[in-house]
Amino acid sequence: MGDSDRPAVPGPTTPPPWPAIEVAPLPWRAGRALDIVGLAVIAVAGLALRVVQRSPLWLDEALSSNIAALPLGDIPAALERDGHPPLYYVLLRGWQEVFGQGDVAVRLLSGVIGLALLPLVFVAAGRIGGRRAAWAAALLVALNPYVLRYATEARMYELVLVLSVAGWLVADRALRRPDLPRLALLALLTGALLWTHYWGLWLTAASGVGILVRAYLGHRRGDRERVRSSLRVAGALVVGGVSFLPWVPTLLEQAAHTGTPWAEPSIPTEVAATSLIDLGGGAAGESILLAVALAILVALGLVAAPGSGTRVELDLRTRPEVRRLGLVIVGTLAVAAAASFVAGAAYATRYFSVVAALVLVLAGVGLARIGSAVAFRIVLVAVLVLGVTSGVRTAVSRPRTQARQAAEAIEAAGPTTGPDGPLVLVCPDQLGPALSRELPDATDIATYPRFEAPELVDWVDYAERLAGASPVDFAAEAVRRAGDRDIWLVWSGTYTTHEGTCETVANELQVARPAGTPVVLADPDAYEQDNAYHYPR
Repeated sequence: MGDSDRPAVPGPTTPPPWPAIEVAPLPWRAGRALDIVGLAVIAVAGLALRVVQRSPLWLDEALSSNIAALPLGDIPAALERDGHPPLYYVLLRGWQEVFGQGDVAVRLLSGVIGLALLPLVFVAAGRIGGRRAAWAAALLVALNPYVLRYATEARMYELVLVLSVAGWLVADRALRRPDLPRLALLALLTGALLWTHYWGLWLTAASGVGILVRAYLGHRRGDRERVRSSLRVAGALVVGGVSFLPWVPTLLEQAAHTGTPWAEPSIPTEVAATSLIDLGGGAAGESILLAVALAILVALGLVAAPGSGTRVELDLRTRPEVRRLGLVIVGTLAVAAAASFVAGAAYATRYFSVVAALVLVLAGVGLARIGSAVAFRIVLVAVLVLGVTSGVRTAVSRPRTQARQAAEAIEAAGPTTGPDGPLVLVCPDQLGPALSRELPDATDIATYPRFEAPELVDWVDYAERLAGASPVDFAAEAVRRAGDRDIWLVWSGTYTTHEGTCETVANELQVARPAGTPVVLADPDAYEQDNAYHYPR
């Protein structure tokens, strides 16, 4: 996860064997105090942005909260049917015990975790490009729509962002001075990343390969210190990996039976393009402009020398001080894309979180390569304005689900519980976790295709179970179960796993109860779009 090619410094008075670079040193007294105060101000402002999202929890967030609410011993079994490692859920369980399961409370864990990202990227960029790069990277991260999205979402991706940068920083130091505390911390961070998200495997693998290459080159040059530090750091990564072994049987079971039935595998070019677009916030105009700007800044970070005035000197071989970081990012994405494509696993841009913060570190370094102070400030302000605009539009203000509007429509029609309460059908079952949070606990809710409880989704052999189900039979059974009660159908036709299925259920219910009518829901631009049909008795 760290600098996989920079040789260890032989001693405090020995000049480093890599090319010297001109970077502004980070001050340790007055300047450092100002840095701390400035980071605190950014953190407070960033935290404010992280608590203004008022949309109900969508599918993945509701699943996180529901799984974390289970007894601690039941979480592994639930995750075996869901497809993730357990660390984030265990942390969320402890958090919910203290702060409750309200939407703001559940999301706030990610926001608090994300605050640690600011000083981490500040230090990471500062090591490479000096104080200007440090501040540029911290500001880019604080107002980046991708980071902001996952800092306002009850999922593990903000923790992945933090662990990846922390691991990089510790590995970078350990390669220079591989003492036991640094190696132990690196092993701990590696294990934590693996227990948080499976894409940590690809970052660990890419970093390990890079470090072994570094050891090999050191051996060829007769640099014993380089070989020693590389092997010790590689050993720390192995120890972190060994800590993950108890979960491997569950991982294999998940890989064999849960998978990603909601999308097709992506080729590497699609992974790169969609990740960059999402780093800018998505498909909105300002988001595309931000993605282009970040791509240019990353390129400058890789190939531009520290400059002065309005001139920027390029070195197409890439700059040695950022080369290793760039190789780890590219290597991680290459290994992940190849493995996912071979295994037939789908790619979602949230997985990009394993390297996204490191990419923003490179962007901050690239911004600092602009020598002119005036030009630097103009570009920085322009990028930050794009980031704020895109972040507010896509991460803060945009609703994530219409579950609350559907629940309000159901409640407005009459009692939701008791003998007169309706039968609420959910198709696909992926709408169930969010909807069930918005309705009273005693509401009779059943999901397609097996009339199961709505709080969790069973992903085991998901596609096979759907292939064997009949929407016609489901509708007939729903009418029988409802008896003389009203029926509500909350459904969506946008899920690839249920193309045409939920529409068939709606049509069959309409035949059985011709008085059925659709209800218009607010927030039609929500990420998770629902339809609500009411079939009175």
